[in-house]
Amino acid sequence: MDRETRVYAENHFRGLQGRPPGSACPPPGCVDFIENPDSFSYADFFKGYLLPNMPCVFSSSFTAGWGSRRHWVTSSGKPNFEHLLRKYGDVVVPVANCGVQEYNSNPKEHMPLRDYISYWQEYIQGGYFSPRGCLYLKDWHLCRDSSAEDVFTLPVYFSSDWLNEYWDSLDVDDYRFVYMGPTGTWSPFHADIFRSFSWSVNICGRKKWFFFPPGQEEALRDCHGGLPYDVTSPALLDHRLYPTREHCSPPLEVMQEAGEMVFVPSGWHHQVHNLEDTISINHNWVNGCNLANMWHFLQQELCAVQQEVIMRACSGINFEEFYRFLKIIAERRLLLLAKGMGPDEVEGEGGEGTLLGPQQAAFDIGRIAEVLASVVAHPDFQKVDTSMFSPQPEELLRQLEEVVVTTTTL
Repeated sequence: MDRETRVYAENHFRGLQGRPPGSACPPPGCVDFIENPDSFSYADFFKGYLLPNMPCVFSSSFTAGWGSRRHWVTSSGKPNFEHLLRKYGDVVVPVANCGVQEYNSNPKEHMPLRDYISYWQEYIQGGYFSPRGCLYLKDWHLCRDSSAEDVFTLPVYFSSDWLNEYWDSLDVDDYRFVYMGPTGTWSPFHADIFRSFSWSVNICGRKKWFFFPPGQEEALRDCHGGLPYDVTSPALLDHRLYPTREHCSPPLEVMQEAGEMVFVPSGWHHQVHNLEDTISINHNWVNGCNLANMWHFLQQELCAVQQEVIMRACSGINFEEFYRFLKIIAERRLLLLAKGMGPDEVEGEGGEGTLLGPQQAAFDIGRIAEVLASVVAHPDFQKVDTSMFSPQPEELLRQLEEVVVTTTTL
């Protein structure tokens, strides 16, 4: 990040003060398509899509060098089952049954990848039908389970990824996933976990996306207040069941081709259908641009469940964990500034570079300080036993606020 982009971003967030995070935004007329990597910079993406929280699609040119696009796909553009079996056949993967609704999701089971590929091949031979149902391999943590060397290269536009940076530091989890499934597999209507951003690349196959900007989903609630499972269902036309459906704008529809990369903004509800046999790589990520959305979401979760123990089970994180998340990212940014890393230097693990020059670090610290001040003042956080925290939340906030003042001229 350069200084001009940092100043632009800080002015953007000053202009948002007083507005609730994730508030409704007017739907764009279409989703922009980014054609040429050589003429599209990190600053272009940051200003044009990340800050305004708008979706876009990157052409297949951005992923042309990925190993997965060479090795996981046959010359005819189909999944290369032989390579996948040879490389990952014994890995146990999560598989969802798209034909069975379980609340607003699908039930999952686990099986070796070779068993899933065997099912997939039989499903194709059976005319895309199986008595076992329509099974979709979802949320496979390839990077966590085995080496992801030469599978993909993290796009520079998504390199400020606090969520995976945090979990990598703990070495227990990540939010990097592989999805694989035959024609007809799909993901029900949802917004991504923690109101994170996400990106998704089709290694092969085609997807159809339905996008709804933040706030539009409220008009899709049924008469009981629930969100729909399938926004393409004729049931949504029943005014008695969905009394406010007519107030929702039509979804933005995106056709994603092989090799293309979709950026999913924070808080945008979406539904995704595989139109062909498809493999995709997906990441969820959080940074200074949507940190306030994440904090707002966690507060909503607490209001909904009233108990942090339930909150931890529902959302995967509670207030104590959220503070640890802020603390680790903050300490890494403070260390970065202390080391004086140059603006073009890159720091990261596993070949995944992060644009963490001093301008990016200073911007991140400012965003953390603003949200941490809200955390410290929250009455439910004040009930958390912080006696063993080091540093204490108030002390960390003081350190960050001092750095914010001293880096204004950086």
